[in-house]
Amino acid sequence: MKIGIVAKLFILTTLLCMLILATMYIGQTIFFKQYYANQKVDEINTSIQSFKKAYLKAEGDVSAIKKLQQDFYQENQTWITNLDSTGTIQYADDFSVTIHLDRSRNKDFSDRDITIPLYSFTGLEDIERLRFNLEEGKRIFIDGIIKDDTFIPAIVMSENRSNVLENKLLSEKIYGKQAPIESKQPSETLDSKQAAIEPEPSPKDSLQRYLTGQIKKLQLPVGATSSNIYTNRLFIERIKQFQVNLLVNENHTSTAETIDYEQNNIKYKLFIRPIKDTNGETTYIYAMTSLQPVDEAVQMLEDYYVYLILFVLLLVVLASFYYSKKIAKPLLQVNDTTNKIANLDFSETIPITSKDEIGTLSHNINTLSHTLHSYINQLQQDIEKEKQLENTRKEFISGVSHELKTPLSIMKSCISILQDGVASNKKDYYFKAMANEVDKMDMLIVDMLELAKFESGTYKMKMDDFSIDQVIEYICEQLTLDITNKQLHVQKHLSRIKVVANQHRIEQVITNFITNAIRYTPENKTIMISTIEEQDRVKVCVENQGAHIPQEQLEKIWDRFYRGDTSRRRSKGGTGLGLAISKNILELHDSQYGVTNTEDGVLFFFYLDKKE
Repeated sequence: MKIGIVAKLFILTTLLCMLILATMYIGQTIFFKQYYANQKVDEINTSIQSFKKAYLKAEGDVSAIKKLQQDFYQENQTWITNLDSTGTIQYADDFSVTIHLDRSRNKDFSDRDITIPLYSFTGLEDIERLRFNLEEGKRIFIDGIIKDDTFIPAIVMSENRSNVLENKLLSEKIYGKQAPIESKQPSETLDSKQAAIEPEPSPKDSLQRYLTGQIKKLQLPVGATSSNIYTNRLFIERIKQFQVNLLVNENHTSTAETIDYEQNNIKYKLFIRPIKDTNGETTYIYAMTSLQPVDEAVQMLEDYYVYLILFVLLLVVLASFYYSKKIAKPLLQVNDTTNKIANLDFSETIPITSKDEIGTLSHNINTLSHTLHSYINQLQQDIEKEKQLENTRKEFISGVSHELKTPLSIMKSCISILQDGVASNKKDYYFKAMANEVDKMDMLIVDMLELAKFESGTYKMKMDDFSIDQVIEYICEQLTLDITNKQLHVQKHLSRIKVVANQHRIEQVITNFITNAIRYTPENKTIMISTIEEQDRVKVCVENQGAHIPQEQLEKIWDRFYRGDTSRRRSKGGTGLGLAISKNILELHDSQYGVTNTEDGVLFFFYLDKKE
């Protein structure tokens, strides 16, 4: 069974589109999530490197570092902060409480101010409660550990134990599930005198410290934005967990880490990058980004893939059908057109709507069709021309026979008369008559040879420049006797203009026109000769008064041996070839020419190019 090109293209295009759709589905559901995660990790790693350089360059400038953190969040949608060697957020003074400590055995923490970050104990939602519970002047109890001469609080409690702030992750690591606030009496923990004589801690408890003091200053964030890390409790919790692991050396490493973390079915990436600050101390860049956007996008695509596939399949079928018709249409047009060309029908061309190979093929077929059509038309014209030439030969032979028959008949009659001796006293008359007829036949033969030369197509006109007015004056002088014999009046309106043409042949044309005008102008009438100058050419006119040429014969007078009516009989003289010769001369000059009836007679004209 024959399958058309439209069906083949439709099937192939549909299968290809379905293969692409299946590939996209498999790639989307299997590889895209991993690709997205890897791509995002690479981008964030690159950004962290840039952040690290800028951070070190800032040299502790808090405002500059805060600006770096905000810009990093805006550009990467990733939370980032800097931690000190104990895992505490650096530059967290905007969310802290300053406490003046009481005297203690530990001289490092006696009678001095310490600043406790509050992010480890509560969130921004408790700001109003903090304002009330942590008013300046209130006494406070602090429980925590010391690491590298830095005190890290785990529990902050008011004097009457009515308000307790606890970093549960750290306190549980220190005390286990049973915190000290549940096992001690207020008098035991907060009596300043007893605290002053508190026994030395055992080696096991060497990191644990109990401090008391008075609140000196409370600092809370003002105008918090979406990029403020205190608003992201999950990020804070992960920092607290990192701090706990760092303090108790659990799963701690000094090398860069990228950790996968998942909570509430949302995947996160944690980036921990240790760096050396200007003092040689190890600090940390801590960042966290969520992979939730890609998870949501993939989940949504999976939920709606049924509808998506149905829609895409419908779109594929329609697009494939349109595409197949679109591609096959010019090919079908090519097929139809070539079938017509095969049957010698060149009436149709293929529309070219593109510049690709199909457009080139269409152009080539159109060129081939045009060329074949031209050659066939030329062949038909040559055949017609050959037929016309054959007819012309017949007409020419007929005309020549007719033209030669009359003078031969006259000469035969004269010879018979002379042989019979009749009218011997008119012998000179008959000899003169025969001489005139011989001259006419000689003139006819010369004109025939000249006409044949012009019509051969091999004659080349040699152009020169000359004054047309001088040529006309010269010809009129040569024809003065003929003009005087008929008592004609010649009016000349000539401009002194030089033209580009073959002077000898143009003289022949003008002589022929003026001779015809003399021959067919009644006595005592006028012949008008003029030259009319135009922009780049000259119009030469010869007009005579006399009988008009019938309108239907105006184009025929240029034919050889043509005599339209009795007013142009052989008795007027001429061979009947003058205008035909003039026509060929003017056409070899590419000159426009013609004849028209005027109010009083007939006007012959032609154009010549002016010399620049």
